[in-house]
Amino acid sequence: MSAPVARLEDRWATLRELTAARIALGRCGASLPTGETLAFELAHAQARDAVLIPIDVEALKTDLEGSGWHTLRVCSRASSQQAYLARPDWGRRLRAEDAAELLAEKGQYDVAFVVSDGLSARAVQEHAAALLAAIAPLLRDLAIAPVVIATRARVALADEVGEALGARIAVSLIGERPGLSSPDSLGIYLTYDPKRGRNDGERNCISNVRPAGLPVAEAAAQLATMIRAALHAKLSGIGLHAERQPALAESASP
Repeated sequence: MSAPVARLEDRWATLRELTAARIALGRCGASLPTGETLAFELAHAQARDAVLIPIDVEALKTDLEGSGWHTLRVCSRASSQQAYLARPDWGRRLRAEDAAELLAEKGQYDVAFVVSDGLSARAVQEHAAALLAAIAPLLRDLAIAPVVIATRARVALADEVGEALGARIAVSLIGERPGLSSPDSLGIYLTYDPKRGRNDGERNCISNVRPAGLPVAEAAAQLATMIRAALHAKLSGIGLHAERQPALAESASP
């Protein structure tokens, strides 16, 4: 007697275990099953919340300072979340008073970390402090500026922050635009010689830092290697080939 043929839905179930993409959802008549409809609505609500719910700055400040970081707080020129979403250009510039305060902290720093809410405050709240705690021992020999917490901020705001602080490198840790399966994704953007007017081709990116994507410890190791590569090559962006630079273990101080 021949073996029974596997049911079609069982084959799909195996494939669904390999991806968060919405595949093989099934149907009920001409519509999706109730369970899948509710799951979609939940994912959509989580994505909206990631964008609209503000970051808890005090909680983040407590987490960072508990790990030994000195923090500063700034805001972009967007006066509200609605203005921030409607005018991305406002999110790329510091308020004048914040820019002046950063100039008072100017020094000779190798790296300035800017923790920004971006488009997912949840991602920053859940992963930024852990990532900075993981990378701190990997950069013991470098001069690190106070960590800047930026609200209603876009990626390019870190360039102005880095310039004001006198840092050789600016690193933006920012909440990425949420998808329907990734409302908690943290992005990392690195710019060598940060200044206003830098473009995307002059930055390097590590994306999808979260438990279901790139683990924090691995992201920290990649970022530390990239920082040392940028310092060695004196550039960032499309001209930087981190894989050609000395390995982290060879570059780090004992």
